[in-house]
Amino acid sequence: MISLKEFVESCPRLLVITGAGCSSSSGIPTYRGINGAWLRSTPIQHQDFLRQSSSRQRYWARSFVGWPAVARAKPNAAHRHLVQLESLGIVKLLVTQNIDRLHQFAGHKNVIDLHGRLDQVICLSCGHIGSRAVMQERLIDLNPCLSERNNSLDGEGDLAPDGDAPVEEAIIATLKVPYCEKCDGILKPNVVFFGGTVKKEVVHHIYQQLDEVDGLLAVGTSLRVFSGYRFCKRAHELGKPIASINPGKTRADGMLSLKVSEDCGAALGQWVDSIS
Repeated sequence: MISLKEFVESCPRLLVITGAGCSSSSGIPTYRGINGAWLRSTPIQHQDFLRQSSSRQRYWARSFVGWPAVARAKPNAAHRHLVQLESLGIVKLLVTQNIDRLHQFAGHKNVIDLHGRLDQVICLSCGHIGSRAVMQERLIDLNPCLSERNNSLDGEGDLAPDGDAPVEEAIIATLKVPYCEKCDGILKPNVVFFGGTVKKEVVHHIYQQLDEVDGLLAVGTSLRVFSGYRFCKRAHELGKPIASINPGKTRADGMLSLKVSEDCGAALGQWVDSIS
């Protein structure tokens, strides 16, 4: 099989799609292990959040505890190497399934947050977008008992993916959830939950960009979720070469021209060193 350097020499313009493996070295856990199995309980579902006030209480209570760790997270080597590859003109577009904004914090310019942004809160009625940091303060104002839980994770092992963290059931059951200050609508993190959908115009734009590049590189993702896998499927249909940097199995393994089963930061670093 060809090397990563050879892959890029044959595909000098790449669309890159990244997943949770890119952020794991920044202290944000992944959903799945190297074999694709869930490492934790199934995450919150879109319809449950919309229909059940108890699901919203559970989400916001757990997010309250987990959010500070995500907000403090810093970009790691994988993010920085991808910035270098963008500056060299190799990465034309980066599509991330992550919601932590670490690619942007590292300095990456052309990024699409496929699943949204955890640092924002959106009203499901009027569409107003607010700050997740402000939501944190509003949660404390309505629930003074939470103040002692702020920044209280005992260790990285307590943090689950996307800012989720364990909370006592007694707190969840009594949590008062803030409503939109403009219209009293339901507030939701500005992200795509499992069971939700990515906007059609975003998918169409990425398809257009895929038409213009030479190949696709998936980094730190098992591609188990269709919202990301669909771009590998489209690239394969177009005859575009596909490479993956991921320690474990991916949904696209049968389509790959190259598979690098290594930590993405280390593999990207070796690649950058070989061309700089």
